[in-house]
Amino acid sequence: LSFYLGQVSGGEDEIQQLQKALLDYLDENTETDASLVFSRKFYIAQWFRDTTMETEKAIKSQKDEDSSEGTHHAKDVETTGQIMHRAESRKKFLRSIIKTTPSQFSTLKMNSDTVDYEDACLIVRYLASMRPFAQSFDIYLTQ
Repeated sequence: LSFYLGQVSGGEDEIQQLQKALLDYLDENTETDASLVFSRKFYIAQWFRDTTMETEKAIKSQKDEDSSEGTHHAKDVETTGQIMHRAESRKKFLRSIIKTTPSQFSTLKMNSDTVDYEDACLIVRYLASMRPFAQSFDIYLTQ
C-alpha cells in the first residue's frame, strides 16, 4: 500500500491513485473472472456517488457554519472552491475511466508493476475504511 501511495504524482490525490491501482487489477483479471467487469463498474459508480455526497455534505456544513456566525468570510468561499475543484477532478477521472474500454484502460496504468490479489484486497480494505459507515462504526457499537 505504501508503494502505491509513494507513486502519487503532482495533482493526484492518494485515494485516486489507489482507485487507479484497483481498477487496473480488475481490468487485468477480467479474462479469468467475468464478474470483475461488474465489480469494476460498481466501484466506479460508487466512487462517483461518494464524491457527490461528500461535496454536498461539505458545502452544507459550511453554509450551516456561515448562518450560525451571521457573517460570510472569504476563507470559507476559498474552501468551498477547493472542495468543488477536488470533486470535479475526481469526477473527471471517473468519467475518463467510464469512457475507456478495458483494453484502453491499460494506457492509464500508473506504472509497469501490477497489483496482485493481496495488494488488491489491501486496497479494497483501505478504501472501505474511508467510507462514512466504516468511520462511524464505533459510534454505532457504543449506542
